[in-house]
Amino acid sequence: MKKRIFEKIESYRDYAVQLQRGLTAIPAIAPASGGEGEYDKAKWLEAELRKLKFDSIHWFNAPDPKAKKGIRPNIVARWRGQSSAKTLWIMSHLDVVPPGERKLWKSDPYVLRVAGGKLYGRGVEDNQQAMVASLLAARAMMECGLRPPADLALLFAADEETGSDYGAIYLARKHRRIFGKDDVFLVPDAGEPDGGMVEIAEKSLWWLKITTRGKQCHASTPEQGRNAFKAACDLALRMQGLYKKFGKKDRLYCPPISTFEPTKKEANVPNVNTIPGEDVFYYDCRILPQYKLKTVEAEIKRLARAVEKAHGVKVSFEDIQRAEAAPPTPVDAEVVKLVGAAVREIHGVKPRPMGIGGGTVAAVFRNLGLPAVVSAKLDDTAHQPDEYCVLDNLIADAKVCALTALNLKG
Repeated sequence: MKKRIFEKIESYRDYAVQLQRGLTAIPAIAPASGGEGEYDKAKWLEAELRKLKFDSIHWFNAPDPKAKKGIRPNIVARWRGQSSAKTLWIMSHLDVVPPGERKLWKSDPYVLRVAGGKLYGRGVEDNQQAMVASLLAARAMMECGLRPPADLALLFAADEETGSDYGAIYLARKHRRIFGKDDVFLVPDAGEPDGGMVEIAEKSLWWLKITTRGKQCHASTPEQGRNAFKAACDLALRMQGLYKKFGKKDRLYCPPISTFEPTKKEANVPNVNTIPGEDVFYYDCRILPQYKLKTVEAEIKRLARAVEKAHGVKVSFEDIQRAEAAPPTPVDAEVVKLVGAAVREIHGVKPRPMGIGGGTVAAVFRNLGLPAVVSAKLDDTAHQPDEYCVLDNLIADAKVCALTALNLKG
């Protein structure tokens, strides 16, 4: 039966391209990023799902007045197994990021381009590769007349790119009942080019907005003001000392350290000859679970007080995203072993259980006490111009999904 399933998946290459073309043509950008949300893409996907034999298809709509139709849709398509005591959830996300600078793209980001075994377009890898791979795995089982040992549920979620408040987090808070106590999760939303990564843990994530307020004045008389920009630069550099202060290493993670990086910078004064009275910059922190965020926060505030004293300014902070690390999925969990075995068989590489600095929705399910694994075969072109998906990788991921479902005990 496994051979038949794999042969079916191999025969779906044109179908995979067809799905990618349709999905790419419908931008699903969050209102926070200037879009209308996922409604149109969800409707198109639902029509494709209803062409197949799913036992049930349900929408779980998170209210969002800024989105089209006032909702952010989450779709669950279920193929029942020989037993429904347990469900393998394969979760992907509907939303994409904006294309960025169009001039950096060789073609229209919303028109699929196929060349050299690669599919180019915004969203084709992040996260349509996972969407299509999971759908191919389910279709193959249906057409072979196979019911897996446990239920297979495909979850197509909203809002992954801007925090998941309308997606996985919404489902965990408002629809917890749809997840059984023995359910397991495969999230093909991160990976490496050889497909060997089996992600079981993530660092704490903290995006911090930092505002310094001083006194604006003419640049020729700096003694009359308090330079908020200079104070901000001082604080940004002092915060690089966090690397040493929180310097533990954990080889499970790549990189094996906590990271603290200044990133976005907002504009201050528009002219050269004015000293700014206010300045805003941002820090991206990915912190090993050995450290609590409140401990890091206390150190940052200590540094800020020193900057305030040195420059005569006031410093304030705002959390953009803040998430304490979820408990890791145990390395000996059934889903970890099954995904690892599938990776070894399909990709021909040794599976590498590991942790990452990037945040995924797997953390939402780990916080519910449910084991979740993140694994895919990706070149990691997400968010880049000329984002692409390797068709062979998509087909291989579909086989990993199918093999995991076939071997999960009901």
